Amino acid sequence: MPRADISRRRFLANASAAASGLGLAAAVARGAPGANERMSIGIIGCGGRGTDHMQSIIRFAEKQNARITAVCDVWKVNLERAAAAAAKAFGEEPRKFTRFGEMLELKDLHGVTIATPDFSHGPILVAALKAGKDVYIEKPMTIQLSYANDALDLARKNDCVVQCGTQYRSQPVLIGVAKEVAAGAVGKISRVSSAVSFNHPRWKRNEQNCQAADVDWDAYLLDLPKRPFDASLLREWQIHDETSNGLPGLWMTHYVDATAMMMNAKYPSTGAAHGGTYVWKDGREHTDTITVLLGYPEGFLFDWAMSLGTNADWRYCIYGVDGTIEPQGNPSLAGNDWQVSARGGTKESKVATRKIEPVPVNDHMENWLECMRSRQRPRADIQFGHQHAVASILSATALTSGKRQKYDPATRTISPACAGDDAETPATAGKLRRGERQSGVENLPAVRRCSGIVVRNDTKTEGRRQLL
Repeated sequence: MPRADISRRRFLANASAAASGLGLAAAVARGAPGANERMSIGIIGCGGRGTDHMQSIIRFAEKQNARITAVCDVWKVNLERAAAAAAKAFGEEPRKFTRFGEMLELKDLHGVTIATPDFSHGPILVAALKAGKDVYIEKPMTIQLSYANDALDLARKNDCVVQCGTQYRSQPVLIGVAKEVAAGAVGKISRVSSAVSFNHPRWKRNEQNCQAADVDWDAYLLDLPKRPFDASLLREWQIHDETSNGLPGLWMTHYVDATAMMMNAKYPSTGAAHGGTYVWKDGREHTDTITVLLGYPEGFLFDWAMSLGTNADWRYCIYGVDGTIEPQGNPSLAGNDWQVSARGGTKESKVATRKIEPVPVNDHMENWLECMRSRQRPRADIQFGHQHAVASILSATALTSGKRQKYDPATRTISPACAGDDAETPATAGKLRRGERQSGVENLPAVRRCSGIVVRNDTKTEGRRQLL
């Protein structure tokens, strides 16, 4: 059984017992805040992203009638800083915890934000939903598919409002791009290509300021194997394979989620990835260079690359038969100047170059706070979080296994892909079959091609595997 599944089973058993001991109503969501009731928010994870969450809540606190009443972090430095910031903003010291389960026991808490290392997103999210809390969960929603499935089911069962921290869904110009795509602005789209790059050893940090005496180490490990205090595992969790799934979860999540929004797509059907640690030999356990390819059943290919050894490759482009949609100036998703043009289109293309108009929407965090009261689903609802989790987990699995992977939405599982698993139109599938017949592949006895391997089930080669 995979280590992640064993870990998950132990955690769920422990969480269930803890919930019973704490008196948590696992299947009953807390009622929506009344029209004049002040919403009580807890912060789980008070590092860089958690601090950003706090600042956003403080900015909208008066308008949305909300306040931060509890903070939780395993590292005393982060915990005390967050408590001081909340006390300054609201004039009252928040309740402080190093263990999220104790915070979730608070009956007056309406919702929590989660900005902890990626490996703990799933366990904490599931525990919060079992406790009936609304949640703002930092991306990626989780790096374990089993937790993604459980969280989606719990959120719907308990009517919890979950906003994922994929804030590009609240970027006005990208909503404008989605409208252009839906209107067929550049015709049939077959490819979306993107890349990001940084020329430095990203996520390497000074760990000397993190001392064992200041950390609730057992609380941090959750269900990871017990070991002596390791400051790097806490301060540089992004570079370790036990605590993150590397570049697909750390960065691709934003791009694959925004692409799904703009293309009105759901889950990739298949994916492949390749990469390596080519530049930074600094103890990181993940690649510093990667390329991912994802095929979508809506009929397009998404490719994404990331490099930590150059700053020269930033791009995003939607390719249609009649033209392209891409940012101008700032070549990343964060740019506000996007345009439609006939670049790359057919000679008959009548697409006129024009700037894409943004669609005004409110802030991503404010959207969550509003939905907590209205009980409407927010822009980055957990359904979309499930979709980006599948895409990033599938990509990471393809990278580490060296094999193409596929996703089955009916069973909500990821497994090695075989030839023919890609999303195809009937015409494309027919051409593939004709091409195989012409190449003589049909003459192979009972051949099943899967992940670059031919499995021959005849009497001479039964049970043997031969590379194509």
